[in-house]
Amino acid sequence: MRWLLLIAAMLLSAAPLRAQTGPVTVHIPASDGAILNATLIRPDWAVKAPALVALHGCGGPFPRRDAQWAQALAADGHIVLFPDSFGSRGLGSQCQVKSRIISPTGQRRRDALAAAAWLAAQPGTPPGGVALIGWSNGASTVLAAGRAAPDVPAGLIRGLLAFYPGCRPAAKNPGWAPVAPLLVMIGESDDWTPAAPCRDLAARFPGRITLVTYPGAWHEFDVADWPVRVRHGLAYTAGGDGVAHVGGDPAARQDALTRVPAFLAALPPIATPAQANR
Repeated sequence: MRWLLLIAAMLLSAAPLRAQTGPVTVHIPASDGAILNATLIRPDWAVKAPALVALHGCGGPFPRRDAQWAQALAADGHIVLFPDSFGSRGLGSQCQVKSRIISPTGQRRRDALAAAAWLAAQPGTPPGGVALIGWSNGASTVLAAGRAAPDVPAGLIRGLLAFYPGCRPAAKNPGWAPVAPLLVMIGESDDWTPAAPCRDLAARFPGRITLVTYPGAWHEFDVADWPVRVRHGLAYTAGGDGVAHVGGDPAARQDALTRVPAFLAALPPIATPAQANR
């Protein structure tokens, strides 16, 4: 409820000529029999393509960051869906949990694909595929769900956007390839999910992956009014000691706020096999 109230307050603060429909809770069947609770935000004016599925980090929905991006994306005309993979199953933060039953390469990947298929099928969703956007654990899920694979329906995923993902699994997998153009944004100082594996991954797909690294920026650099602090007891960090810095970086945040809509605007629509054969 707090999450919905915060999003509603931030959307109401947007320019009056670009009012949004208030956030609503929707329910999406998951592959394991769970029902995903998700927050849907739909602009009142002409909708831009693509619609987006937004994937939270290891802490679950992060109202401060998620509401800011909901406002920015909806203000630009995009439909945004925020599924909650953890709370829907009665789980809290997973940031300090090593043996996770809901992981980016497992059930979270399947949740992301289910949410994308649900959103693509809704009346009013622009055709041509939806985009996946995620942060940290959710960004790692973007890489997993955005891998070209037989269970990813043709024409479903139009673009991929990942904020500070854990790139190591994809970088170490010679069979990994993005199903759509991918934008990765990460701080060069990130000591939770380091930038180096993302550089290795981007080097394999120079025409498919755009990597942006921000000098001096830490994990969660895109969160406004978020002082840098040190977190302890984390399950997975670059140094293996459970310690990582998090905090906003105004310059990096502003660049991301400009770069994301530009990336989305440049994505070509996807033709399904049926459309391609017409």
